Amino acid sequence: MNITFYGGVREVTGSMHLLTTDSDRILLDCGLYQGRRKESEEKNRVLPFDPLILTSIVLSHAHIDHSGRIPVVTRRNFNGRIISTRTTSAACEYLLLDAAHIQESDARYLNYKTVRSLLHDMKTSPRTRQISQAAIKKIRKMLKKNGNDLNREAIEDLMDKYHLDKIEPLYTREQAEDSLSYFDGYPYEHPVTIGSNVTCMFYDAGHILGSAITLIQASENGRSYTVGYTGDLGRFGKPILNDPTLRFNGDNPKIDLLIMESTYGDRFHDPVQDIKSRLKKILMDTAERGGSIVIPAFAFGRTQELIYVLHELYDEGEVIRFPIYVDSPLAVKLTRIFGEHPEVYDQETHETFLEKGKNPFSFGHIQFITSVEESMALMREQKPHIVISASGMCEGGRILHHLRYKIHDPRNTILAVGFMAQHTLGRRILELGIQYQESGRKAEPPQVKILGKKYPLKAQVVQLGGFSAHADKTEMFRFLHESNLKIKKIAAVHGEEEQTLAFVDSLNKEGFSAFAPKVGETVEIR
Repeated sequence: MNITFYGGVREVTGSMHLLTTDSDRILLDCGLYQGRRKESEEKNRVLPFDPLILTSIVLSHAHIDHSGRIPVVTRRNFNGRIISTRTTSAACEYLLLDAAHIQESDARYLNYKTVRSLLHDMKTSPRTRQISQAAIKKIRKMLKKNGNDLNREAIEDLMDKYHLDKIEPLYTREQAEDSLSYFDGYPYEHPVTIGSNVTCMFYDAGHILGSAITLIQASENGRSYTVGYTGDLGRFGKPILNDPTLRFNGDNPKIDLLIMESTYGDRFHDPVQDIKSRLKKILMDTAERGGSIVIPAFAFGRTQELIYVLHELYDEGEVIRFPIYVDSPLAVKLTRIFGEHPEVYDQETHETFLEKGKNPFSFGHIQFITSVEESMALMREQKPHIVISASGMCEGGRILHHLRYKIHDPRNTILAVGFMAQHTLGRRILELGIQYQESGRKAEPPQVKILGKKYPLKAQVVQLGGFSAHADKTEMFRFLHESNLKIKKIAAVHGEEEQTLAFVDSLNKEGFSAFAPKVGETVEIR
């Protein structure tokens, strides 16, 4: 039996690992790469295997960097099943359709920009090297209809006429919908057959609703093997969700190989108990400046945690109660999933809200935005407010438009509450914003490109690490030391190379046998 590491290896996005036995090939996660557009596009479109060979896909959780390439696989001769927890299956109904919508929308917008750029060049005077306002209006009228809707038919006709390279979405909404028919959802701690003489069992990972640590047991040539996969490991003591599982079925179950995330393999988070006080200070500082707060947040998990903590702060009455807007149709739908699964909430949530007859995710100062018209009106809102919008790494969605309207005003705050992968817009904003702050904000502000246009980064950029859904170094070692797993070897994945290698070094110093696989590397499990 062996495993090949295809994605999320010495990097954070695109998780994908292939477990191979004599008779089965089982894929652990099928994630989307996020980062530089061209590089990600190339990685996402090319699969390192024929989906026809797969027996099944075991999905650790619904986040797109773990699930987002499933429609790419299911549309190419896949004949297996996708095994996940019930909640993960329910969440993917929204997340995969939203991913398809974003890809279709981005492709249409980029094609529009290509055509518009060509027409502008054609109408630019060779003498003045300028284009008249009348020509700009005429082009706009040609390429748009009903105000801001793209005239897709006209754009496609012009691309064909002038032989322009057309951008196609990675997959369509129809293909994403078809992928959902392959899902089978199961409860935690329920044995599931995923191949010939291969079973798996899910345990709560505490990362997001429905996230799972997976133990896979396989028999081959008269011997039994157990492979563990943490997926993304959550934190201890956070609100809403239970802590990561530490007690697994059996008496010190032996793990031949544990595939373990290392996102924060050499970093430490702010204490969970400090989250509320730090958020309170950010609210008060921004209110004093008369600004608004823009929060890029994953629609599933981080958005609901923010709502929960803001609800607590508002109930305590010690902060100015900004209007709160959740501008993400996806987040609105996913928040309903949270509301439908109170059985997985931790004891604190029951005591703080449920036992008092309160919904943690709904209160008087919050408004959920769904329509494009409402979103556009909110972008132009001048009164102080809080807007929570996806995507969490600022790689697409409505957050881009809120940023371009707010990023140039020093009264405003851009609040980073989660991990920003390398080469994403969110990471650039975070790093440039912190550098500008540390320089005393005296030089010219850095420029950030959003949707093809540069904007001065004058807004205050603040990072609040306590909201992270990933265990830090201390918490990962707590999981290893306090769980009843007896681990033979650890493969560290899902971390930027520096973090992964540092984590491997720490593991080996602590007496574990650990290594950092490379992309495409195959390891025999003995």
